[in-house]
Amino acid sequence: MNQTATLIPLVAVDPQMIEQVLDRAFGPDRHARTAYRIREGMDWLEALSFAALDEDEMLVGTIQCYPIALFDREGRGVPLVMVGPVAVLPERQGEGFGIGLMAAMLDAEANLAKSGKPPLAQVLIGDVEYYGRWGFSAASTGGWRCPGPYEQHRLLARGPALSAMPAEGMLGPWQG
Repeated sequence: MNQTATLIPLVAVDPQMIEQVLDRAFGPDRHARTAYRIREGMDWLEALSFAALDEDEMLVGTIQCYPIALFDREGRGVPLVMVGPVAVLPERQGEGFGIGLMAAMLDAEANLAKSGKPPLAQVLIGDVEYYGRWGFSAASTGGWRCPGPYEQHRLLARGPALSAMPAEGMLGPWQG
């Protein structure tokens, strides 16, 4: 990552600035995406959400994580963390900000686990070529469904808690 970049808790950033970065990275129609349906009505997890500032302390990227669940056929939910959106301004992509944001989130998740909080499996919709470096894959998600259009091979998950997840189910907001 850019050596002069700074990562800060996302809660320290003006929400309007976050929305501007998200609009620039994903377009103003981003709210119609399936990922928004999965986490509908949920607030992002402050402990796992960060912002990247460049050398001029300008906001160039964000990562948000949300509490969601995989609901089995009986409607029982198993909690998960949805990673994303991971957003970097288009003109700053390829400079390592996304990698730094992912590293910060994974470090924070590891620290939570050290404090006695059991780690949850993490899921995202993205490219395995990028997210595979952190152990995300589609190996466990073949029977999972999303409330909207998506490409099954882009539904990726990671984490030791995957072994306890149902083989089939629907992703949605955590109701617990």
